[in-house]
Amino acid sequence: MSSATEIASRLINAYRTFSPIEPVRGEISGVAAAYAVQKAAVDMWRREGRRVAGEKIGLTAKAVQEQLGVGEPDFGTLFADMILDDGSIVARKAVLQPRLEGEIAFVLKSDLRGSAITPEQVIAATDYVCPAFEICGSRIARWDIKIEDTIADNASAGLVVKGQQRIKPELAALAEIAMSIRRNGAVVGEGKGAACLGNPAIAVAWLAEALTRLGDGLHAGDFVMSGALSRMLPVEPGDAFAADFGSLGSVSVSFAK
Repeated sequence: MSSATEIASRLINAYRTFSPIEPVRGEISGVAAAYAVQKAAVDMWRREGRRVAGEKIGLTAKAVQEQLGVGEPDFGTLFADMILDDGSIVARKAVLQPRLEGEIAFVLKSDLRGSAITPEQVIAATDYVCPAFEICGSRIARWDIKIEDTIADNASAGLVVKGQQRIKPELAALAEIAMSIRRNGAVVGEGKGAACLGNPAIAVAWLAEALTRLGDGLHAGDFVMSGALSRMLPVEPGDAFAADFGSLGSVSVSFAK
């Protein structure tokens, strides 16, 4: 078996050189070992000066969990240099093998940790929510991933586009938020808040508990991507995406030709 540090180094090199590598799952023994690879990579980035801004949750959709043979979501680290403003243009080599998801982002005003966190506690700890896009990226060739691959690869994190509108969330209303995504003017994705584990606040509670088990938790000021409300969408150079989240507002992003 390759060491966590060795695999992490190869994934970072793929990120830097824009050259995907073959799947790493054959070198990783289970989910815990995959998170060890992710941590090794995050530690390397932090030593090089990248600043952690929060976390992202992936695999919140039941269909994707079934596809990868897992029974719970996964998570990865968001760095400050990953977060873009609404309306940004993404450069050609900013994300390797980009794909896009529409999500509800949470910004926390207080720490959140423990073993039995309720959605109500998540709402109490939240400063505001906003509409967001996650631009996923995979350092694994052809997106040929299983759970060990995506966890090791920082949960396939790429970039995040943060919408401008900020709302203090209400628990029941989060599940009812309806989202519609347009690509180049045509509707290509629709979903509701309930698609994210029943409620995005439930996903954030899961994340806080998972991080607590690792000796940490979520912190005041953290930016948290709670998970996709619809399917992951392919991205081509020149595409322009806009998502309408109803009362939550909108967010847009385009990709350089």
